[in-house]
Amino acid sequence: MKRSRAADAVVFGVVQGVGFRPFIYRLAKRFGYKGWVKNIGFGVKIHLESKDADDFSLFFQALIKEKPPLSQIENIDREPAEFSDCQQFEIKKSIHSQSFVFISPDISICDNCRKEMLDPEDRRYRYPFINCTDCGPRYTIVKALPYDRPQTTMSHFKMCSQCQKEYTDPSDRRYHAQPVACPECGPEIELKKSSTGEKIKGGIPQASVFIKQGSILAVKGLGGFHLVCNPFNKKAVDRLRKIKKRKTKPFALMASGLPVIERYGMMDPYEKEQLCSAQRPIVLLRKKKEIPGIAPFLSEIGFMLPYTPLHYLLLQDLDLIVATSSNPKDSPIMKDEKEGINALCDYVLTHNRPIHMRSDDSVMKVVDKKPLFLRRARGYVPYPQKVPESLVSQKQILALGGELKDTISIYKNGYVITSQFLGDLDEYQNYTYFEETIKHLSGLFEFKPDVVVSDLHPDFHTTRYAERMGIPHLKVQHHYAHALAAMLEHHYDRRKKALGIILDGFGYGGDSTAWGAEFLLADYHTYTRAGHFKYMPLPGGDLAAKQPWRMALAYLIDAYKSDFPQVKSIARINRKKLDHIQQMITKDICCPQASSCGRLFDAVSYLIGLAPEQAEFEAEAPMRLESAADDTIGSFYGFEISGDSVPYIVSFSHAIRSIVSDLNKNVPIPVISARFHNTLSEALVQMSEKIRNIHGINTIVLAGGVFLNKFLLARTLQNLESRNFDVLRPVHYSPNDELISLGQIAYALAKKP
Repeated sequence: MKRSRAADAVVFGVVQGVGFRPFIYRLAKRFGYKGWVKNIGFGVKIHLESKDADDFSLFFQALIKEKPPLSQIENIDREPAEFSDCQQFEIKKSIHSQSFVFISPDISICDNCRKEMLDPEDRRYRYPFINCTDCGPRYTIVKALPYDRPQTTMSHFKMCSQCQKEYTDPSDRRYHAQPVACPECGPEIELKKSSTGEKIKGGIPQASVFIKQGSILAVKGLGGFHLVCNPFNKKAVDRLRKIKKRKTKPFALMASGLPVIERYGMMDPYEKEQLCSAQRPIVLLRKKKEIPGIAPFLSEIGFMLPYTPLHYLLLQDLDLIVATSSNPKDSPIMKDEKEGINALCDYVLTHNRPIHMRSDDSVMKVVDKKPLFLRRARGYVPYPQKVPESLVSQKQILALGGELKDTISIYKNGYVITSQFLGDLDEYQNYTYFEETIKHLSGLFEFKPDVVVSDLHPDFHTTRYAERMGIPHLKVQHHYAHALAAMLEHHYDRRKKALGIILDGFGYGGDSTAWGAEFLLADYHTYTRAGHFKYMPLPGGDLAAKQPWRMALAYLIDAYKSDFPQVKSIARINRKKLDHIQQMITKDICCPQASSCGRLFDAVSYLIGLAPEQAEFEAEAPMRLESAADDTIGSFYGFEISGDSVPYIVSFSHAIRSIVSDLNKNVPIPVISARFHNTLSEALVQMSEKIRNIHGINTIVLAGGVFLNKFLLARTLQNLESRNFDVLRPVHYSPNDELISLGQIAYALAKKP
């Protein structure tokens, strides 16, 4: 770059609310430069001046190398500027202009703040809202950008003189930390009895006592309330299950530290890394020691570490607590007391810092040293996803996702922002949350869509919402969107095709039938259905997903026709009910056909005696089946691939007969489960090889909710890579339906609307 006496630069990325301006201030002082830095609607603008001709390269090299830990630089635009003879380097007030700048997610308390909080000599000793530019709330408190205190839920807390001094001192790590506060001027904790609203003395220490004694507390966190109890108090856990209407669905646990987690769960270095990260997700770990009633019938249990000062203080006298979302069944997490929190608990530990945007805890497993998200929310949203240069469009695009496990995504200026997990939109409160999130992201990023994208399904709430918007509306097939999302995340070449292997429960197919286990030859423009699992009847439609025995019966009839052998699990079903469903299947009455992989898991789980007659929650039967599998077993059952041309069809009737045979031979359930998983993995690999031999496709995309199964995903990755396939899978997103909205964006971008 030509040497100059002055330069301007605009830094774009996650650069507001992360201590970026004071960092630039200190860096400029170090280099002896004059000028200024300020927030603008599109990032941070820097003006540098030097009396001597300078290209400022060393400054920008240091900027990139030493940037604040929470910042994320996407781009730096530099150009020579007019020399105006600045007398110092200063931090100027923000410019409130058209906004498209990224905001950091909510981040766990940093080590420096935690040390201060536990120091009796510090003025913030035991203050549950301590924070600085390296930690604390962000996304859940911001109302608009640029990220300044008046545009957050901290706006009504007037800083005391000491906080004001820190806030205005560029050398202080609390310089322009928007939630900065102390006991003199900031938010306050309040402990109340839920039934009467009576204030209880003792605050956090007394709350800990109540938990030890068996009470259920609602505790206000970053994105909403947790319901908290003592995991070792059976009565408390049983009561919480009744309140949450959860018979067996697992609860997450928050531990005071890693040594506590190590008593009950096994973790490798990569799981430990995720647990200790600034994002503080819930990480599912293999059980080392059972805690009765927390995760029954499963081999894994979810742990997280404290991520707010309040959590750390609460856990000073407690090793472990249940920390589950405070919501009635299938509703979004509660963020305000007025939403009915008192009805769910004995006591409420709350505070007066409002939550603007609710957000649940993120949940993940670790597979092949990388995250596998079950739910992506707090700590990760709203980090941006850059799109490949070849897909960049000037249009603004809104993608509404599907219907279950929904997210929305917005596209603007080459980046996608995907929302937190919103839940199932057939619940009214979740649909309201969906609308709330569209409004929030639109306001935050000054977003006005030119195009809206939805699923193909004509009856989804999202499809109807899109139709009412009155702007160009694109529709994308469900499984194709899964594949596109992973391709976009990995910046897959738009000129090449990949084979998408998408396994889930249900998606509206391109031929208007129910799809669920698909092999799609796909690029960003179109797809061909290269194969699928054999269509099977779903006896009673949606009831087949809720009562796994129906699918077990359907698969038995497929494998043996009418004369199938006695199976203990099927024999438990009422004879009249069984005969009725058998007639429905054989006469094709109320039995829609689907190529669902999820329903295959349901069938096998019930056949071998693991699944309940009535599932309490989605994927309960598959989760029990995965938990039972012995990962030392390498053998698999037979299966059939039929067809002379696409779409090829995979049938598991041979495997079903082998499973029944193994049951009659009293083969251990862990062996049968492992063999089934291995069979499925081998079928995927053989289909991939068959399609590669014909079409020359070497890149495989794995997505869909079935790939939340750690055993299946790990085994399939290993088997595909051993046969020299290149494999892409979602890493920064969940493979389940949360992924749909991102794939819809990819489709719309390829269309160049």
